[in-house]
Amino acid sequence: MQQLTPQHFADRLARGAAQAREAGLDALLVAPGPDLAYFADYLPPATERLTMLVIPTEGEPTMIVPVLEHDSAAATRSAGAIRLITWADGEDEHAPLVDQLWSGGRYAVSDSAWALHLLALQHELPDVRFAAFSAALPMLRAVKGPDEIDRLAAAGAAADATFEDILTVAFAGRRENEVAADLDRLLRAHGHSQVDFTIVGSGPNGANPHHEAGERVIRQGDMVVLDFGGLMDGYGSDTTRTVHVGEPTDEEHEVFEVVKRAQQAAFEAVAVGVPLQEIDRTARAVIRDAGYGEFFVHRVGHGIGTTTHEPPYLVEGEEQPIVAGMCFSIEPGIYLPGRFGVRIEDIVVATDDGAHRLNNTSRELHSVR
Repeated sequence: MQQLTPQHFADRLARGAAQAREAGLDALLVAPGPDLAYFADYLPPATERLTMLVIPTEGEPTMIVPVLEHDSAAATRSAGAIRLITWADGEDEHAPLVDQLWSGGRYAVSDSAWALHLLALQHELPDVRFAAFSAALPMLRAVKGPDEIDRLAAAGAAADATFEDILTVAFAGRRENEVAADLDRLLRAHGHSQVDFTIVGSGPNGANPHHEAGERVIRQGDMVVLDFGGLMDGYGSDTTRTVHVGEPTDEEHEVFEVVKRAQQAAFEAVAVGVPLQEIDRTARAVIRDAGYGEFFVHRVGHGIGTTTHEPPYLVEGEEQPIVAGMCFSIEPGIYLPGRFGVRIEDIVVATDDGAHRLNNTSRELHSVR
């Protein structure tokens, strides 16, 4: 896998400035979180102290950091392309940032920015207009370069290996949170530095798409939804498979097959130029026509990159066309309240020749012990 170099980050900064200019912005204000990791290779401590990268449409990018974090910021692979300005405890932390802006300007701000800092800027510069990244530049990080796709593929392969391993552990008689702990351990064993979620929804808990693994003891005859992922080398994994403890009933098998057909139909619908909402519509039509439309209660997918959820979103009303290099989940589900749920999820990358899966474990219904 190609290592990220200072040039990668210099290119990203230039691309961000160009997109800001095209959107009629004066600069991007990049707060700690996935945007800062993407542009500056920097993840500072999550504190109330101000850190903010300013990417102007013209001129040198500048990052305002606490003086005690200067050395860490200067050690990143982006350091040669970003000027650093420090402030010390007891000083007005917003003053150096205000100096980089101007009255009447228009700025896009990371969605992760603290309200504390944005409100301070609004007070100091009442004529400035601010917009969230997700509103002003929703596709800012949506199209991935080859280096990013390589990392997403590696993270997907690690998640696949985790699923293959979890099939060998006992489910019946164990609590959901015990199986969730196995998923966490296996993701880390296969190279993840961060585990973001380990959903284990057994029996009726599987009907809650975002169920938190709890104390319920998994029983023989349960359908179990397994949704897990996190970050590896700075990029995300996210996959869902549904397994059954023992042999499924005819109804459980039928519901599973409907979800599998919906997931495959949505995958085959991915093509450059197709509006993102059409992928949601395609999966939803399969489930609706099978009589389960009211039980598919979420969008069919979301983007993935330096976070496990980011634009683009595959949902009704999203008319943005698919662009080669977009990476996103396809994860239809059916959730029967009080009974069981089924979801199948893969991360895919859009190419000029259609979609390519980054998760490649079997999408059949596995029986576990």
